[in-house]
Amino acid sequence: MNTPTLAIRRLDSFASLDRAWKSLLGQCPADTIFLTWDWQRLWWEKCGDGELHLVTVEADDEVVGIAPLVRAEGRWGFAGGVEVADFLDVLAVPSQASHVASVVLDYLEQLGGEVELRNLRPDSLGATLLFGEARRRGIDAALEQEDVSPRVELPGDWESYLQGLTKKDRHELRRKTRRLLSSGNVWYGVAKDPATRDRDVDDFIRLHRLSAPEKASFMTPAMAAFFHALVDEFAPSGMLRLYFLEIDGVRVATVVLFDYGGDFLLYNSGYDPASSHLSTGLLLKAFCLRDAIEEGRRVFDFLQGNEPYKYDLGASDVPIYRLRMSVGAPVRSRDASEHL
Repeated sequence: MNTPTLAIRRLDSFASLDRAWKSLLGQCPADTIFLTWDWQRLWWEKCGDGELHLVTVEADDEVVGIAPLVRAEGRWGFAGGVEVADFLDVLAVPSQASHVASVVLDYLEQLGGEVELRNLRPDSLGATLLFGEARRRGIDAALEQEDVSPRVELPGDWESYLQGLTKKDRHELRRKTRRLLSSGNVWYGVAKDPATRDRDVDDFIRLHRLSAPEKASFMTPAMAAFFHALVDEFAPSGMLRLYFLEIDGVRVATVVLFDYGGDFLLYNSGYDPASSHLSTGLLLKAFCLRDAIEEGRRVFDFLQGNEPYKYDLGASDVPIYRLRMSVGAPVRSRDASEHL
């Protein structure tokens, strides 16, 4: 088979890529909300830092690959925000994926530097073809597991889901649900009113910060502004849902999740510790999972992190990897100079 003639371009703006990006992503096995043009553009506008390298690979004037990269102080990583995007990758049409991986590696080698590509799923181009091409070229590349992304393959109905849990977890979920429902007037659902959206996001941020000290540290004013922008961007289309659980009219727990590609992705959450004796955080997530089943979704993905509640709700781990390598530099000589 002849190798196709590929052209490579570097762009530093998302503006002209909208149509080509969306067309490519629709053909791409790596399709996820974190790799959409809308997510990547929003992240760069609100949080981006360093040099943006939108590396496009074209065949016959058609974009067949995009590597959304950022370089800062000689170090390469993915655009999209490793701290806020759970899955990242290089986009490629399946028939051209190996060629795209080769061209992207050519680009990195030409400019040189340390490369750390994070948040790679096991079937990602980065963890498979790009890593394999680097090793084939003799580059000292390391693929390391950095986290897990627990998920539940959803059955057709809630009772089948419950039967798939362990006896202990099934009993505990039913017991906690009964206790919550007997505590007062309980309601949960999605905040849908555009007129109250800012206030709703503020309530999410408040409950998120209350949940744990590490969440309070994470939710800086800049991150709070990002969440406001995120909800404004994705809620109108229905791809983002902002859930609340209320007891007697008081919001005690919250969840932000994405409804994308036939899956529910639980993105972030919070709860008031004063209601923790009622397991409000866990139960709102269980109610969201029940919604996913009733709406015919295929997967409920809890995204990165191995928090115990995910396994109490029946999740199984999917590993998440990072790819590290040094390219375009005399690595051995540089390492030796560090000991002088």
